[in-house]
Amino acid sequence: MSLKTLLMPMITQHRFARSTLLAQRAKAEKARLASGRPHQVYYFHQVDDPYSHLLAQALPRFLARYQVELKPYVVSPPPDSAAPEREKLVAYSRVDAALLAQRHGLSFVDCGQQPAAPRVLQATQSLVAAIQAGQFVEQAASVGQWLWGSDEPQLTSGQMDVQTHIAQADALREKLGHYLGGMLYYEGEWYWGIDRLYHLEQRLQALGAQTNGAIALLFPADDGLEHAKLLNNPPDIDFFFSFRSPYSAIVAPRIFELGRRTGAKVNLRFVLPMVMRGLPVPKVKREYIVYDTAREAHVRGISFGRLNDPVGKPTERGLALIPFAEQHSKGQEFVLSYMQGVWAEGIDAGSDKGLRKIVERAGLRWEGAQVALQHEAWRERATANREELFAAGLWGVPSFKVGNTVVWGQDRLWALTLPQCQGF
Repeated sequence: MSLKTLLMPMITQHRFARSTLLAQRAKAEKARLASGRPHQVYYFHQVDDPYSHLLAQALPRFLARYQVELKPYVVSPPPDSAAPEREKLVAYSRVDAALLAQRHGLSFVDCGQQPAAPRVLQATQSLVAAIQAGQFVEQAASVGQWLWGSDEPQLTSGQMDVQTHIAQADALREKLGHYLGGMLYYEGEWYWGIDRLYHLEQRLQALGAQTNGAIALLFPADDGLEHAKLLNNPPDIDFFFSFRSPYSAIVAPRIFELGRRTGAKVNLRFVLPMVMRGLPVPKVKREYIVYDTAREAHVRGISFGRLNDPVGKPTERGLALIPFAEQHSKGQEFVLSYMQGVWAEGIDAGSDKGLRKIVERAGLRWEGAQVALQHEAWRERATANREELFAAGLWGVPSFKVGNTVVWGQDRLWALTLPQCQGF
């Protein structure tokens, strides 16, 4: 066992603990009060990003609820290193945003393509001018509405050098530690789009920053599992996941629960991690994902944070045992045991001692697992799963396919049970 493997669980257990996050928030609040700053929320808006357009529509209601000062900036799209398979990412973001808009009563329709570059530039100029005039919140949603499909005449906006604003905004976003658009930043912590706005609302409520005393959230987290019911002849659920994906780890027990409640078979469509497929995963992206997963796991009551990164050999050994586990009708049990082990207990799945614990508590025999570890057929299956994921227009995990419905993200289980979905 390497020193890194030995120390990682202890370090991460403290780093990603809920108590650590709350202590960091308390320290930030103490510093804010000492400086006399108001509650300042930074917002980084990407003009041609559908998620930014959705958040822009929610900002007036958010600001009416809380005593905060919004500092908006217009930023560039994420760099290539943080956005592999950009074409798929951009196309899916429109589809996903349309689904979110329908769910939350917002406005966005996927027109099947991105706005033309001259139109984006004009919208950018208008929003930068609105920021300079202190009118961003009042104008952002209407500018976005025009950008994404209005046939109205061109916007009126003065000619200005938007590049200076964007360069400064990009630099600030990078300094604060992020890369995406549609991001809110408050006192050391990031919140993405309307999906994570509830974390910020809860934090502000804990500080007594609400203006009307209400505690209802604009967009609360909801998997929709409580509405899932046993069905006659339900379609299969294809669960695309990676053992190195923390989001996959915290959604696995919930997707299996959805299968149990509906009677649907959950197919284990495992793939190799992105970094093991040659795709870049920058450090800033990895760290944000794990911190965000820790928050989401806490909300859902799932153990997470004492981790032992399974990249490389540990992942390969785990994937090699999935067919073996399925042969003994223990596929889900093995996946849950593995995910729990590497993401919540700090087990080294690259060692025989660690993997044996994972195997045996899933109800499998270690002797049989040792034989299965010599087989390589899982590689072809992982490749086939990846190709099917790509064919569905996606590239990342966790993703789910039910009938003709394909969604990406641990926070999209509700989409699988929508009446309009061609699945359940």
